[in-house]
Amino acid sequence: MSRDEQKNRVAGLELAQIIFIGRTFEEYMKMFNLTVKEIKGKSILDCPGGACSFSSHARELGADPMAADIAYEHESSQLEVKGLQDIEHTMKQMEQVQNKYRWDDFGSIHGLKEERRRAITDCVADMRRFPDRYVASILPELPFSDEQFDLTLSAHFLFTYADRLDTDFHLQTILELLRVTKRELRIFPTVDLSGKRYEHMDELKAILEERGYITSEEITSYEFQRGAHTMLHIVKSR
Repeated sequence: MSRDEQKNRVAGLELAQIIFIGRTFEEYMKMFNLTVKEIKGKSILDCPGGACSFSSHARELGADPMAADIAYEHESSQLEVKGLQDIEHTMKQMEQVQNKYRWDDFGSIHGLKEERRRAITDCVADMRRFPDRYVASILPELPFSDEQFDLTLSAHFLFTYADRLDTDFHLQTILELLRVTKRELRIFPTVDLSGKRYEHMDELKAILEERGYITSEEITSYEFQRGAHTMLHIVKSR
């Protein structure tokens, strides 16, 4: 598919259909077992980036981040308004299911709301300063060169929505994320929204290992959704 065709498909997705909520830089560092030393000087892709503030803070710490998401075809001001509305709506829903989450880091729904607002505020500010670093794209295709990034991070998309994204989509998306990645891909979490490990994980890992990739499921220091505390780490063997 050409880039123009991709853009036309993105434009066809109404803003109302997009949920624009993101995590903070601090959450990303825990989710992906990252250190500041690891990201400094690295080109990093965050996909899908959503309203996350990882790029904003990683840039300040000497990394060269890029974010890709279906949402980025829309103007940053529109995304900011939509995102703040989404946060309000989501927090109301959270009140009914608080027992499915661990509140050690946020303390309360109010604390969570403040962190989600902080993430989107930092993200939108960075989008306005570096608009070319926020690229509209529709998985499983990306408009980037082979091995363009040292490291690729993918949070709360694959595996999370296993009920909506089939096994072929998972494989094709992971292979595309690996295509644009020089060294390693980290995906968080490895469970779906019910907290159950992705049912095709072993089959998926076997396919990747047959193709020469090294895979491991690693425990991280982040757990908000109960049971969601592991990431899939895929490394290109040299």
